[in-house]
Parts: sequence; structure tokens; C-alpha cells
Amino acid sequence: MEVVILPDGDAVADHAARLVAELVRSRPDAVLGVATGSSPVGIYRRLAAAVDAGELSFARAAAFALDEYAGLPPEDPHSYAAYIAGHVTGPLGLDPARVHVPDGNAADLAAAGAAYEAAIAGAGGVDLQILGIGANGHIGFNEPSSSFASRTRVKALTRQTREDNARFFGSLADVPTHCLTQGLGTIMDARRIVLVAQGSHKAAAVAGAAEGPVTAMCPASVLQFHPDAVLVVDEAAAAQLTLTDYYRTAYEADHAKRGTHGFPPQ
Repeated sequence: MEVVILPDGDAVADHAARLVAELVRSRPDAVLGVATGSSPVGIYRRLAAAVDAGELSFARAAAFALDEYAGLPPEDPHSYAAYIAGHVTGPLGLDPARVHVPDGNAADLAAAGAAYEAAIAGAGGVDLQILGIGANGHIGFNEPSSSFASRTRVKALTRQTREDNARFFGSLADVPTHCLTQGLGTIMDARRIVLVAQGSHKAAAVAGAAEGPVTAMCPASVLQFHPDAVLVVDEAAAAQLTLTDYYRTAYEADHAKRGTHGFPPQ
């Protein structure tokens, strides 16, 4: 696992966007895994700016969202389908037919999960998965105690997750209690994973993911087993890490070797 510690959220978004852009430039038909929430918004904005400037094209790319609330139709403004349409599909110029979101409104959610797994496999798998991390260490909606072998399935949301997401709804009571989410096993199948985290409220989760024991109580800790996982965090989110000097030294050495400075890449 590579841990990149940067000064602030803007630098985190710059670095993560560069990693996505490098992939899409080298492989225009790349399959991306796209996260929702506030953590990746800066990434999408930078990629959209590069598209608008004619420096990048997602016209041949495909995307799979991590999760969706159960019981919300795609047209609901609180749905992740609406989020993906507004932050990813339109701004990045993706073909809507190549953008996929779990069907959280399906009559048979178990069948919808199996169909989503089949769609990912049919696309050849995810080349790069963008992730955020919850304050309790969840990735996607894989709450603590989730199986490391899990696939796309229905999950109940913890009260903390619902409270964290209540700011997007009118009240806690309006936040759905269940979701359809890619499993940890599904996420780990991605060829590369880029997790971004900003803010001191994510510090404990980041430390658990990067340095804690690999345990289902911190689902993101499974990323320690991934062959190409990159955690890109700001100083506040890195506050509880132990090996910060090592991470900075390793990043500076790699940065000098690659000669890359900021986004967009040249």
C-alpha cells in the first residue's frame, strides 16, 4: 500500500485526478469505479475541467458506481444515480449507456446484486476504483463486520453512517436504512485502487486502514492485501498515522523519479 500525505484537500484532489487522467490517457476505454459522497468531488471537478479544456476524453470509458440506496428511484435527487449523473456522467462526457449504478429500487435486490456483478465481469473488470472512507472505516457501504469475500449485496446501514449522510437529506429519518453495495471482494478485484480522505474526522479510519490490523471491524484495512492500493490523504486525515516520515520520504523519492508536478499532467 502506498500512502501519500499532502497539505490539503486541493492537493489530494489534484494528485488523485492525475492518477485517473494518466490511466484514461493510456487506455481510453478504461473501466472506472466511481465513488459518491463529498470526498471525490474535487477529483471529478478537476477531471471535468480537463475535459472542457480538450486535454482529456472519457468518451470511450465506462464507469461502475459503488453503491445505491435501497428504495430510491434513480430520478430521486438523493439517489446515487442522480449524483453520478450530475458529478460524473455529464461533466466528464461519459456515454450514459456505459455508466452503471446498482439498482437499489429493484423488486429483487439479491438478483440486482448478482446482475451487477455480472455486468462488471462482462466489462472486463474495473481498472481503477476511486474510494472514500467512512469515519468507521467503511468503503462503499461495507460497514464494520462485512466479509472480506463479500460481493454486491444488500446491507443495513449503521446509525453513524446514516447520521453522517443526513446532511444530504432533510433529516435522519429521511435517510434510507439499507443499500445495495459492491462487496469488499468486488472492490478488491479492481486492478488499482485510489482512496482519498480529507479532514481530522477521518484520521482514525485512515490509521486503521493503513496501519491497523486487518480486521472486519475496519473494512478498509483489507486494502493492505491489495497489490496496487494508493491512499491519498491530507495532513488532517494523516494525523494518527505512525509512519508519516517514511510515507513522505517514499513519496518525494517517487515524485522526483517521475517528474510529475500537479494536475493536469503534461
